Amino acid sequence: MSKTTSIPKKIERVRDHGYDNYMEVQKKVRKVLKFQDIICSQPNQTLPISRLDMFASRFGFKQFEAGSFILKFPHVFEIYEHPVQRILYLRLTRKALLQMEQEKQALYAQIPESVTRLRKLIMLSNTGRIRLEHVRIARAEFGLPDDFEFSVVLKHPQFFRLFDAEETRSKYIENVERDPNLAICAIEKRREQEYREKGIDAENIRFSFIVNFPPGFKINKYYKIAVWKWQRLPYWSPYDDVSGHDLRSMEAQKRMEKRAVATIHELLSLTVEKKITLERIAHFRMAMNLPNKLKEFLLQHQGIFYISTRGNYGKIHTVFLREEYKKGELIAPNELYLARRKLGELILLSPRKSNMSKELVTYSRDREDDEFGGIKGDYVEDSFEDSYSSLDVNAVSDCTDDENDSDQILDAEG
Repeated sequence: MSKTTSIPKKIERVRDHGYDNYMEVQKKVRKVLKFQDIICSQPNQTLPISRLDMFASRFGFKQFEAGSFILKFPHVFEIYEHPVQRILYLRLTRKALLQMEQEKQALYAQIPESVTRLRKLIMLSNTGRIRLEHVRIARAEFGLPDDFEFSVVLKHPQFFRLFDAEETRSKYIENVERDPNLAICAIEKRREQEYREKGIDAENIRFSFIVNFPPGFKINKYYKIAVWKWQRLPYWSPYDDVSGHDLRSMEAQKRMEKRAVATIHELLSLTVEKKITLERIAHFRMAMNLPNKLKEFLLQHQGIFYISTRGNYGKIHTVFLREEYKKGELIAPNELYLARRKLGELILLSPRKSNMSKELVTYSRDREDDEFGGIKGDYVEDSFEDSYSSLDVNAVSDCTDDENDSDQILDAEG
């Protein structure tokens, strides 16, 4: 590293296994969700095993690989023989159906929070509007339901206006009125909390970010000085209008770079799980004045963000907000995050702990007589049993489309 007191433009990425291990689980979750969507789209939510390979080929599975895959997760999928047709069918287990119902209820229960998140997201745009398609692609990250155009945007005309732009022939969302009370960043609240709880000097944290470098990240004295200077550099809030400022000077450019860090920090703070793919951040790059080379830019600030390439053979880059995680777990989990997490827990349960045969589940006309599970993991067992009496499993009649199948991935470096 050169002997300079400026943060280097190019820094080698240092892996943090806590985040990478989390993404390895998410890799399995994404594949399981695709099979769930297929099953839910079929009549009676059952799929003939003979058609499994045909559907699975869309996801890149080779012949017979899909069958081997679903047999690894008997707590999510079960195979049974039809009593009349004598044909093998695939369906979801009751635990998987219950998890879907819990996630659905958690999703719609937090719609008021989603309305606020969407209003703040629009306020981050330099034009005061966001393209509807870009929000649709990232709807899961922001806790928006599939029908958010109707259940969130059109249902709240006092907050949102939906219109077609003549220049692009695309739909856009804008706020009816800008609320100054929403123009407060999450990092500003965190600074106030640090000041009140730890008594840190106000001048030292006025423009600073919480920095937590990954294990093994090499820091010399010049880099420490560079970070110290950068932490005290003033910048404009992501919610401020900078169109009236002269941005040609070197000082203004440094402030704009730090403002970009604050914008991405706020964008991640608005997500349900405090993470989002780099490719989806790129959708908002033009609207939020973000740098062209996003990956290289974020690697300059590895103490604030972590980029994981695990979980999809390096094709997708997932950006985490480091201060919100500890050992790969969200520090302050919300109900929607916990509901989604239960699917991962079902996936991680060993097939040996299942009471079901790995090859065949005897068909029972009365689903109420089926065993609920035999899960040995205390956390999953207790959480499912406690909520079973208050949920209607049979109410699960529809599934959401996987947003990954319809993404129009932008080049994160362009």
